[in-house]
Amino acid sequence: MTPTPQQALQGKPLPQFVRDLLSAPPRRGEGLHNWLFRTARVLHPFRSRGEIVELLQSDTYGDPVSLQEIIEAVDNSASVAWKPGEVLNQPKISAWPALDKDKRAKIIGKPAGLPELLGARPFTDDVPHTEEIIDALFPGDPLLCCGASKMKFETRPRSDWRGGLARLQLIVPSPMSAKFGVTKGGKKSQHTLSNTGPRRFLVIEQDSGSLDEQAAVLAHLAKKAPLALVVHSGGKSLHGWFFCEGRSEESLRQFMNGAVTIGADSATWPPLQFVRMPDGLRDGGARQVIHYFNPEVLK
Repeated sequence: MTPTPQQALQGKPLPQFVRDLLSAPPRRGEGLHNWLFRTARVLHPFRSRGEIVELLQSDTYGDPVSLQEIIEAVDNSASVAWKPGEVLNQPKISAWPALDKDKRAKIIGKPAGLPELLGARPFTDDVPHTEEIIDALFPGDPLLCCGASKMKFETRPRSDWRGGLARLQLIVPSPMSAKFGVTKGGKKSQHTLSNTGPRRFLVIEQDSGSLDEQAAVLAHLAKKAPLALVVHSGGKSLHGWFFCEGRSEESLRQFMNGAVTIGADSATWPPLQFVRMPDGLRDGGARQVIHYFNPEVLK
């Protein structure tokens, strides 16, 4: 029997428009229920009922969504499942607030440099201090996902990384819950949302402004959350590591919303997002130096 067009698509890689929809779930109160229905509707031709439920569960990480709500969205959307060739009219909803230029201007308007804003650099020698920083940030022997690039990475116990971290440029800023997980496309990998553990740090990065202006934003945010570390990217930005273990996703989302309104890049919000390795090496050899380190906030 010749399979229908929908049957022929089962198990195939998801098209880009479906991956885009999966990658941008809104928070509760901003259209999450409708997003579940719309996303389930376009997933039916590509995945089984159980696979769709699992995908939606993993993509709504941290939001208050019950399994029953997801199942209802999947079942209710089955009768109007998207068909290949059908034109979709999907409204694009911004998940993040707009930049408040006036608020940012007030924060960065006072003339000050990095030393005045963040204090003297904690390390002034030419020796990388990656190992001692990682020991402080991640005590014990947790699983850490680190890499030389976004394509070349591994998840190992912290002890297995010892002695080699200073040569790497990327790290996930929270421990991993398992060595392997499954990607949205169904592939086994050591860097997925499904094997990323609870948040330990939320990293704030900015893609514009001078280093002094970025430091002013981080110093302002440090009044609202404990700032443990500031790492230079080796390029044009500073990464501020805010200790957030035990805080709810709702409170962290509010903090991130506030950061975005004054110039932060929302790209570092996903828990599995790679950030710069403290005192590691950027591709090209630039050292990702430390401008601020306060392990006391971790206690």
